[in-house]
Amino acid sequence: MVVLSFQPVQFPRTDCRCSVRQARVATTRCIIAEPSGVPAPLGEKTKYNDGLFAKVFMSLFARKMEKFAAKEVKKNKKKEWWEIDYENFVDVSKRVMQGRSRLQQQQAVREVLLSMLPPGAPAQFRKMFPPTKWAAEFNAALTVPFFHWLVGPSEVVEVEVNGVKQRSGVLIKKCRYLENSGCVGMCVNMCKIPTQDFFTKEFGLPLTMTPNFEDMSCEMAYGRVPPPFEEDPVAKQSCLTEICSMANPNSKVCPKLQA
Repeated sequence: MVVLSFQPVQFPRTDCRCSVRQARVATTRCIIAEPSGVPAPLGEKTKYNDGLFAKVFMSLFARKMEKFAAKEVKKNKKKEWWEIDYENFVDVSKRVMQGRSRLQQQQAVREVLLSMLPPGAPAQFRKMFPPTKWAAEFNAALTVPFFHWLVGPSEVVEVEVNGVKQRSGVLIKKCRYLENSGCVGMCVNMCKIPTQDFFTKEFGLPLTMTPNFEDMSCEMAYGRVPPPFEEDPVAKQSCLTEICSMANPNSKVCPKLQA
């Protein structure tokens, strides 16, 4: 997940059932189709109504990732950008994993992220957002509205960074990516590690992501240096055998984390 630069866009007012204070909040929060307006309970897949903003990004990411994806077993007609949905996006992610080691998967995501940025963007980001408390809190605030389409509802929370409490954390309530893929390896190799490394190494702003595989929530902490993979608890995470179609119930650790 990378913060991109956008020009302000005026979205048409839509008929949503949720209570909002600003139009831009409505455009990001009203895509949940659940009657409750919140993610579905654990064990159930949340329903979303994706708008134009979401479909544009799904299509953009999917097309960029297709370059690294294994060929489809059943060749389907190429979809137009507006026909691509979240399931298509997840399917491409799964095919990117095929035949690649853990590090190769992460490298593929890094190249996809770099391809979406204009030349010199990482260097410019470092100038605009040096690793300060303000930069960490600002990026946390941007994450909530801009990545609702990717991970679902989230909120800025207080976290501790180097002994100092600051509002540079983001709590993803039930990650849409993990919920739809059901795969520990995809969560870690296609999202957590590449995103951490991209912000920490390319942008110079440390980021640590801590997924909770019991309730599918995830905490992002901008400004906090991530631990080496070998010391990260996710390195020992087993498969989610009840929901992952690629799970190996006989392995204590997800095979995708060992390759």
